[in-house]
Amino acid sequence: MAKSLVRFDWAMKRLLRDKANFVVLEGFLSVLLDESVKIRQILSSQSNKEEDDDKYNDVDILVENTKGELVIIEVQNTKEYDYFHRILFGTAKATVQYIKEGRPYSEVKKVISVTIAYFDLGQGQDYVYHGTNTFRGIHKGDVLSLSDKQKELYNKQKVSDIYPEYWIIKAGIFDEDKVNDKLDEWIYFLKTGEVREDFTAPGLPEAKEKLDKLKLSPEERKEYDAFVERLMKLASYQETEMADVQDLIKEAVSSREIETVIGFYENDVPIPVIAKSMKITEERVQQIIENHKNKSR
Repeated sequence: MAKSLVRFDWAMKRLLRDKANFVVLEGFLSVLLDESVKIRQILSSQSNKEEDDDKYNDVDILVENTKGELVIIEVQNTKEYDYFHRILFGTAKATVQYIKEGRPYSEVKKVISVTIAYFDLGQGQDYVYHGTNTFRGIHKGDVLSLSDKQKELYNKQKVSDIYPEYWIIKAGIFDEDKVNDKLDEWIYFLKTGEVREDFTAPGLPEAKEKLDKLKLSPEERKEYDAFVERLMKLASYQETEMADVQDLIKEAVSSREIETVIGFYENDVPIPVIAKSMKITEERVQQIIENHKNKSR
């Protein structure tokens, strides 16, 4: 039986910024990055407006791990076509913002961007994507590497260790009936807000304890319920917008169909030929013509 917890994005806004709860984020990042991650501090945490009529809702948090790397974790609920550009802007901003003026470029911090998207971002069949920066020779096909001295000076093993790294988790399209590993356990939680009893991924046992809805204070429960209600309103708004767009498309298609049939008819094209040319029934053609005649009287 799964245990119902507060949503991860709300937890990032309210609970996970507490140092006592770092273990949850540390578990998630450790599983995702396949290494032991410890958080040194949270540098910033922000979300947009929280008014009830707010149209969009996204949450992000910037943490520094004990290796001195910056990790941006962002939850996005709303479809945005320029979201890839937004990810790039976020990493570029963090890169520039967290180096002191006058310091050597070697002190530029490694940035890891983690996006948890509840919409189908881009075109692709997978639900987890990982992007790194490598330089490959166009003639020899070899990957440009660091010299031994660079490895010694900067404690990096690959050129890609210097550049931003990107993770995109499309939690919205994850099939919760197919949990195959620890990362899937986390994504199951990200999508459903539940942790099954058989889940053992690092951070999830602590999440079950610290993110339990029943342990929220009355004020926290009020805030959480309002947050969920906003998300429901957002989903309803998007559904209504999509339905309206579909209606407009249908109206436009129908209008073009009527104009085409009348154009053929007024040029003395036989009804069977019109129907065959437009791939509609002769009855539909006849109906359009009769309606046109009635309006013309």
